[in-house]
Amino acid sequence: MRIVVMGAGGVGGYFGAYLAQAGHDVAFVARGAHLEAMRRDGLRLEGSRGDIVLPKVTATEDPATLGGTADVILFAVKLYDTETAGVTLMPIVGPETMVVTLQNGVDGPDRLAQVLGARTVLGGAAYVSALIAEPGVVRYTSDMSRIVFGELDGRVSERATRLAEACVAAGFAADVSADIRATLWEKFVLLATNAALTSVLRKPAGEIYHDAELSGIARSMMEEVAALAAAEGIAINPDTVERSIALTRSFPPGMYASMYHDLARGRRIEAESLSGLVSRLGRARGVPVPLHTMAWAALKPWVNGG
Repeated sequence: MRIVVMGAGGVGGYFGAYLAQAGHDVAFVARGAHLEAMRRDGLRLEGSRGDIVLPKVTATEDPATLGGTADVILFAVKLYDTETAGVTLMPIVGPETMVVTLQNGVDGPDRLAQVLGARTVLGGAAYVSALIAEPGVVRYTSDMSRIVFGELDGRVSERATRLAEACVAAGFAADVSADIRATLWEKFVLLATNAALTSVLRKPAGEIYHDAELSGIARSMMEEVAALAAAEGIAINPDTVERSIALTRSFPPGMYASMYHDLARGRRIEAESLSGLVSRLGRARGVPVPLHTMAWAALKPWVNGG
């Protein structure tokens, strides 16, 4: 397959490295020092299950320079760049191109579909903890290694099945969801909560979820998101909150949400599409979400970095 990784950070770099190692024609879209390092030295993926070293990779800042059309685009840019990045992909999107969103949150697929068309876009969820350790080097920090994706209309398509098979053959788990919106909201229950708490408290998961008072707050925040999903007509699994709580107990002690790392480095953060989205939708639907609203208010001053 001809695959383009749009946003070769932790998530994109991780899955792109596996697919490139498996022999697929993978190009990475990045910028800044990370792009320059990849052009010069290739890409290195490091972690507990072994390293992947790609001495030479195709890397660019502008997808249009790649020429032709892609079979698959793994779309792993920050939520605040969704529309802008989507426009830059137009030269490499053909009638059969699949653009799979591997972003945080729940609103990315519909926003991208407004730019590229609903048939082109598949919603997706990435289950991996990885970050850029230094330019040209991506480090994963847990044993999670999975993506779930699906057509926005709920079809289990042949093209999605082919991509899942290619991913499994490349060395990581992949599943096709018949209800990707529910999948995204089930992940969002924990993701929005974890992003808010690790960022507001500046503390890692290992401290937050093993503190009785903080873990109680976490549960309440998860319940806010689950209630909002119901109000949105999304049929998430009834045990989503309990499964999310159980998952927190397996987090590595020093693990933070990716938003915390951006906050700590003075970069833009995705809070507007995480707790901010929960707060706005809660107000619109008449669902009380006071804890996420408080988290959004605390993080709002840092949305544009600083």
